[in-house]
Amino acid sequence: MSQNSLLEKLDTLVIRFEEIGKLITDPEVMTDMKRFVKLNKEYRDLEKISEARNRYNQLLTGVEEAKSILENESDAELREIAREELDESTQRLPLLEEEIKLLLVPADPQDGKNAIVEIRGGTGGDEAAIFAGDLYKMYSKYCESKGWKVAVTSFSEGTIGGYKEIIFTVTGENVYGTLKYESGVHRVQRVPVTETQGRVHTSAATVAVLPEANEFDVDIKDSDIRVDIFCSSGAGGQSVNTTYSAIRLVHIPTGITVQSQDERSQMKNKAKAMTELRSRIYNMEYQKYLDEIASKRKTMVSTGDRSAKIRTYNYPQGRVTDHRINYTIYNLPAFVGGDIQGVIDQLIVAENTERLKESEL
Repeated sequence: MSQNSLLEKLDTLVIRFEEIGKLITDPEVMTDMKRFVKLNKEYRDLEKISEARNRYNQLLTGVEEAKSILENESDAELREIAREELDESTQRLPLLEEEIKLLLVPADPQDGKNAIVEIRGGTGGDEAAIFAGDLYKMYSKYCESKGWKVAVTSFSEGTIGGYKEIIFTVTGENVYGTLKYESGVHRVQRVPVTETQGRVHTSAATVAVLPEANEFDVDIKDSDIRVDIFCSSGAGGQSVNTTYSAIRLVHIPTGITVQSQDERSQMKNKAKAMTELRSRIYNMEYQKYLDEIASKRKTMVSTGDRSAKIRTYNYPQGRVTDHRINYTIYNLPAFVGGDIQGVIDQLIVAENTERLKESEL
């Protein structure tokens, strides 16, 4: 894409940015909360493009001024300054152009949302449940390092530790856009605590990351929901508290069932369960979008194929391998300790490359 066509595209979007800036201050628009929220999201996205366009214009102006000095100025000191400015700007231009091209590619509209994460022990029995628990600890520590809030919605503990299933919400900035890369089958190779002969076993756990739907995304009728109230229970069936505070919601049209038992307040548990129910209904439609991406992208990064084996954790070799991008690191202890940003960064690079190819910018 030439500099002129890139500027034309940017100028068109900046006009839209200015239009939205006026709209979101219009009292009539502010009373329509659904429209107001949507416009605010578009405004924030276009604000980044507007800022990038200003930087791009400044850089192009700097290049032209430096060229003019070199062509018309005889002062040696000024010419040297201009030459340095031209060299620096010429190096920065292609990098900024790539950044702008990526901003111009439509992002997944869900990226800025919070996330609901579910981890389930798969093949491997007790060891799979323990591994699911390890994954939960890994994500908890990672989220803590990002300043995100983790809240468990429901869980079922394993016989000797870990979780058969654990579901939790993560709240923060751009949570889904970051954690979506974790959806899929995670495989572990190690000697289980139950193994008496020291043999390495292979077990697995599945991770599903869903964008958290807000109340404007899905409209659910009260008449379509059945509400069950029961006592929360922990390991061994022991009561966590003596009040009936746990909530189970059944969405009658789809059969989707969710429950929340982590809070002591029935009202708080119901609010958590409603958020998850809304997100699961919303995800049924969103899945079509993911399937469409999966059919286009070779890397299978951040797609909806949650049955795909995405990563192997090999304890004897201290190795973690992400199979989507053939990326291997040998710092497994740090990785399972929550230091997963490096791999996520590599996955983001791979996906951005695919997005640019799709857009043909």
